[in-house]
Amino acid sequence: MTKTDVALAVSMTLSLLTTSVSAQTVTFENDTPGKPPKDFAFGLAGEGGPGRWEIVADKTAAGGKALAQLSSNTAANRFLVAIYQPTVFANGEITTRCKPVSGRVDQACGLIIRAADAMNYYIARSNALESNVRLYRVRNGERQQLATAEGVKLANGQWHTLTLRADSNRFTVIVNGKTLHTTTDTTTPEPRPAEGRAGLWVKSDSVSHFDRIDITKLP
Repeated sequence: MTKTDVALAVSMTLSLLTTSVSAQTVTFENDTPGKPPKDFAFGLAGEGGPGRWEIVADKTAAGGKALAQLSSNTAANRFLVAIYQPTVFANGEITTRCKPVSGRVDQACGLIIRAADAMNYYIARSNALESNVRLYRVRNGERQQLATAEGVKLANGQWHTLTLRADSNRFTVIVNGKTLHTTTDTTTPEPRPAEGRAGLWVKSDSVSHFDRIDITKLP
């Protein structure tokens, strides 16, 4: 192999490394109970006032602690988000372990992706009361439903795993390792969200625990 060939091979290897999958995991075992975690911004769309996101002790959580949304305001049109600030990406996925704890109106666990702010993002959410898992586009605080899976049993007080993957205009939702739907977004108006941050979501009076977040950015 000539020096030119070696240089080309090294260049190609470096290129592959720089465009490879980038992954990170966010956990809460080192955060202080009673306080919000670092690196998150919290927001509200709708009515009913802001949420209360705090670290709580939870012996069933990995590391013994979880991020919890504790406010129980029952306003139906109340969407609360915790957006992870350090990472912005277009294509990739976010996974969390979530435990619905209580809620009279809703018992929801949600993931958001390509979030511009608390009013604009894509969301996959499970609901233990309704036994369904849905995908929405949220634009200026208004939801447009893209897909639903009905009859999905998610027991109160039990952990389940939720994943939302974005690849161009296709979105895949996975619960406990099972793919529930893959959907192409054809909503209007355009432009649709092309990149943004990822985070967590709950609705109304949902008290929910989250014990980790895995974020994978794709080339």
